[in-house]
Amino acid sequence: MAPAVDDHSLSRVPASARYPWWSVAVQRFGQVSALTQFMLGAALGFGLSFWDAFWALTFGALILEFAMILVGIIGMREGLSTSMLARWTGFGRGGSAVIGLAIGISLVGWFGIQSGISARGLHALIGGPPEWVWAIGFGLAVTAIVIAGFRSMAWTAYVTVPLFLALVAWSIISELSGHSLRALVSSPPPGPPMTVLQGTALVAGSLMVGAVITSDMTRFNRTAGDVIKQTVIGVTLGEYVIGLAGVLLAHAVGSSDIIAIVVSSVGLVGTLVIVAGTLKINDWNLYSAGLGLLTFIGVVSGRRPSRVAITALVGVAGTLLGAAGILDRFTDFLILLGVVFPPIAGIMIAEYFVVRRWRGRLAEGRDTGAAPASAPMWVPVTLVIWVVATLIGVFVTAGLGSVNSLVAAFVLYAACGRLGLITEIGASTTETVERARA
Repeated sequence: MAPAVDDHSLSRVPASARYPWWSVAVQRFGQVSALTQFMLGAALGFGLSFWDAFWALTFGALILEFAMILVGIIGMREGLSTSMLARWTGFGRGGSAVIGLAIGISLVGWFGIQSGISARGLHALIGGPPEWVWAIGFGLAVTAIVIAGFRSMAWTAYVTVPLFLALVAWSIISELSGHSLRALVSSPPPGPPMTVLQGTALVAGSLMVGAVITSDMTRFNRTAGDVIKQTVIGVTLGEYVIGLAGVLLAHAVGSSDIIAIVVSSVGLVGTLVIVAGTLKINDWNLYSAGLGLLTFIGVVSGRRPSRVAITALVGVAGTLLGAAGILDRFTDFLILLGVVFPPIAGIMIAEYFVVRRWRGRLAEGRDTGAAPASAPMWVPVTLVIWVVATLIGVFVTAGLGSVNSLVAAFVLYAACGRLGLITEIGASTTETVERARA
């Protein structure tokens, strides 16, 4: 299979295939400034005052940037996807398959949510066929883009990110022109109140899977500085520009229904807002879902599956979820992701930077562009830590669940490493991978 289509799915990304930081940064900003971020801002504005929402977005962004930068640097250095890296960052081959499955399932859910957003908006603005038909059409169109690989997704971001920002600006100006900005900033929330802590949990949960899969994107970066720049700029602008715009619009309209807001403010032009706003993030949802499930299927079957075939199957599954209405479970979905996925990042960071149990083995193959020849099969203590940290995130009421679970995983793994408890059971040979090409 041509490497441009396979996208180095099971091997390192060679230096010749890396991109300038701004090229990857556009896609990072595209992830953070999606229509779901608009929805998140509106949900915060519906239950929080402007300044409480500001602090929720700030605290949530700091949590996300911490995880994204550290996991992103690992991906940049090693040139491997998250689900592949997990084999040598605490989880082993079997554990990486579990992570790949979890990532795949969660991102198929995100893909369905984004398809549902597009379908709802397009149906409200244009009418015509029912929402499920719009969801299917949109989902299949994104699937075609992702099958073509990273380069196709980069060009999609170049077009849709500026278009989305211009249309969002139009939407904001159209709706807020009849309101006093000072009055909106000082007005109480129009809906049932929430706390800043609850708002922060929603913000962190909204992109925590994105933090865990950061390596899927940063493996195309050239330096650690590039990772830091694109993360800080992308996350900060995405949270404040799009998130706070959603807060103000929710206060102005008295609703958290972002589709209704777009319809009321810019009418038919809202079609482009919705399409651009979901297209530029849904391709990454599908891309990383495919990489995660590629690892899972490869481990279970012992064969190297086709990225194109897996992407097509995942795209169809996500499209059907969007048509079935998964969007209605949006908030519950974010809360669940906010405690299940942070421990993965905590364990990977602790292993790579502190315990370093498999750093030597991970270095194998860097000169040739191949993944290391072998990996541990299972690391039982890691799986126990993942479960315990998740339970801490769910049941410990003090603090923030996503932070609690991430810190608990980091501390527990580092402590177990110090005590010599991080041991592997069995070993496995890495699947045949493509060699780096000049």
